[in-house]
Amino acid sequence: MHKQRLFIASCVSLVTTAMVFAIRGDIEPAMSAAFQLTKEQMGTIWSPAFWAFTIAIFISGALVDMVGMRALHILSSLGYFLGISLVLLAPHPTAPVHSIFSHGGTTMLYVGFLTMGLSQGLVEGVINPLVATIFDEKTKWLNRLHAWWPGGMVIGGLLAVLLTGIGASWQVKLGTILVPAAVYLVMAATMPYPATERVQSNVSTATMWGEAARPLFLLLFVCMWMTAAAELGPDQWFPSVMGALVPQLQGVLFLVYTAGLMFVLRTVGSGMAHRQPILALLVCSVLTGIGLYWLGGLQPGTSAVVAFAAATVFGIGKSFFWPTMIGVTAEQFPRGGALLISLMGGAGMMSVAVALPIMGARIDRFGPGAALQMIAGLCVILTVIFGGLYAYFKARGGYRAIQLGTDRAVATGEM
Repeated sequence: MHKQRLFIASCVSLVTTAMVFAIRGDIEPAMSAAFQLTKEQMGTIWSPAFWAFTIAIFISGALVDMVGMRALHILSSLGYFLGISLVLLAPHPTAPVHSIFSHGGTTMLYVGFLTMGLSQGLVEGVINPLVATIFDEKTKWLNRLHAWWPGGMVIGGLLAVLLTGIGASWQVKLGTILVPAAVYLVMAATMPYPATERVQSNVSTATMWGEAARPLFLLLFVCMWMTAAAELGPDQWFPSVMGALVPQLQGVLFLVYTAGLMFVLRTVGSGMAHRQPILALLVCSVLTGIGLYWLGGLQPGTSAVVAFAAATVFGIGKSFFWPTMIGVTAEQFPRGGALLISLMGGAGMMSVAVALPIMGARIDRFGPGAALQMIAGLCVILTVIFGGLYAYFKARGGYRAIQLGTDRAVATGEM
């Protein structure tokens, strides 16, 4: 088994997913104009990408042990080709549409983004249990893996800026996503994949499902709804929102900047997140809340320096949310296998599917600042919960990962 090649293929597939996210945000104004859609309608068209992500990741969590990670990884790449083709071939309406399903073109947009969402869910449904299987320090390697989510957003964002500079269409920008999709398709098709950790350890399916009813998992499941909304909800609207607040700069540059911060922090700080995951989540909640509230208070014409300062606090704060939540799930509930990891990821993307149209409607009605400050309120709740969890683990002698097979708790460094 080639651990590093499997890890690289996982990273490339995550780059593909992130490029969809970044480029979709950059081309939103052009797509809205071309298809004559409001922000709320655009958010509704985007939302199936997240609903489909949720469906795919839930299904893959149950199927990955039966079908195998390799087959699902290949299928995810093919889905990107189909989804992007549907969007590129969609005919443009000649007048505003009252319903996105009243015109063939906007319906194709919906189906195209839904298909890409299915691919994104399959990617997450494969790479998270794959990395948790091939590496012992799960939170550390999951953070390194998910460094390529912001890494992919940097790549996608810079490509968008470059292509904008040469006058490329939004269709060309969207088509660039097919390059990494093709790369990991070839890699996945030419490598053997292991069975999941749960299967290798002969943990029964009934035991796996039973883990989902444990109180700590249910609490983390609820938290994932809020951490994902605080991280990914603002990110999807970031290019258009920041472009309106700081019109002298392309809004996508702010997404690239915060993504760059996340890439560095997840790469160099993965060891810290592994040693003190609950503390990392607590600090992230505080900083994300401050950053979003500050960003929400900016007014059009704000200086770039102030805008980047607020974006820095937000970028640092959101850095460890997603991979650390997945890592804690993998370490505390190893008998839950791919199922619990997928449930956690699915909860995250389902929350974004709910948050996007709500944020879009709030932007239409009150402006972008109100939408960001609304999401900042979630971070207050998260701060209280993670503060309580930190105190709980500290009272028990510190956070410890559970080692599958022996059910032995292994200290990670948090005391």
